Amino acid sequence: MDRCVVLVDAGYLLGAAASLLAGEPARSRISVDHAGLIRQLRERAETETGLPLLRIYWFDGAPDRVPQPEHRRLRVMPRVTVRLGALTRSDGRWAQKGVDAAMHTELTELSRNRACSDIVLVTGDGDLLPGLMSAKEHGVAVHLWAVQAADGDYNQSEDLVAEADERRVLDRTWITRAVRAKDLTGICAPPPVPRPEIAAILSAPLPEAALASAERAAGAAEAAESAAARRDRQAADGAPVPSAEGHAPAAVPAPTAGKAVPTPKDLAGLRPTAAPHPTAPQAASALRWSSDRGWVDRPPTALGEPPETASLPTLAQLTSAEQRWADREEDITTVGGDPFEVGQVFARRWLERLPEQSHIQKLSVLYPRIPHRIDGELLRYAARFGLLAHKDDQIDEHDRYAIRAGFWREIDVRAAAEPAPAPGAGPATP
Repeated sequence: MDRCVVLVDAGYLLGAAASLLAGEPARSRISVDHAGLIRQLRERAETETGLPLLRIYWFDGAPDRVPQPEHRRLRVMPRVTVRLGALTRSDGRWAQKGVDAAMHTELTELSRNRACSDIVLVTGDGDLLPGLMSAKEHGVAVHLWAVQAADGDYNQSEDLVAEADERRVLDRTWITRAVRAKDLTGICAPPPVPRPEIAAILSAPLPEAALASAERAAGAAEAAESAAARRDRQAADGAPVPSAEGHAPAAVPAPTAGKAVPTPKDLAGLRPTAAPHPTAPQAASALRWSSDRGWVDRPPTALGEPPETASLPTLAQLTSAEQRWADREEDITTVGGDPFEVGQVFARRWLERLPEQSHIQKLSVLYPRIPHRIDGELLRYAARFGLLAHKDDQIDEHDRYAIRAGFWREIDVRAAAEPAPAPGAGPATP
């Protein structure tokens, strides 16, 4: 068939680009405009082979073969197929497993089935040499592309270079059209702009007004108990017991049975130890208030989640089998995997399926907390997109905040559109 195919070893392409632009092969050091990179690969392949493109195969590794956000964005692009191998950690370094074997299989099958007449290989691994030789034996022309080496030398297997029919180098000028070092300026995908919704969650303080109110109530209760104890002692000694106003003794109400009264000592763990700097993110309070699970010290019942929020249904309870299938299709084909977007999609589905719109007002008053059952379901949903995974051996807390910020954005939009219910009014009848 007179058409071309491009096989890309993403580990080689992006690792070599990072070495060239940032001085080390860590892909975390570069920012990639994947849409622009795919467009460049297609245009160059069609120009150099003189043939239309059949498909670009993108081979990469992922933890447990779970597609990461970039893979989800790539696989819904036209003429792009993503193949994932495993990404494992050995001796303190990440290594791809199964990527070379998948590339070898695809290279062999394409040439054997005569699916194309030209194949462009963007790789440097000598393990693909048998597959390259097999393709040539089946009458396929093999073009080998290299990323310009940082030290001016080859960053490919010499045997692979020697066996290829055509050889080209993707130089710095070509690379920097879609890839840039994170600490350098360049024309590429713009750096992410801080979202005010995330900043709001990060800076959410503890409810000082509620704490102060409970502290005053606790102090009043302690004073009442001390006064009662003094009266008991005076009554036992036969002395008169005056009231606070100097008149007849007044009855002192006993604490409400069965209800624990919070004391200043109980509230000490909830209060920040020092006032944070006005411009610094209040990480301690944000971690506590980002969700119910985040509380280190649970507040008293009077300060906890309102009882009516326990009736809030989860998305799973609101979703039918048909909707679940449609949701999965939407996740695969249209949801890119941006943390903020994932939170928005989850919230949109939850809001659209609520049987009572009064639930929105119940939830909105809890901001920035999310009830534990709903928050856990939200994070499990985000995990399908490869979010919340270990990145550089650390949990990416910023993704968690972005997911919840996206959720709250949808809630705020819907809450603003819904009229507040009148006091004492029940849910509106459809």
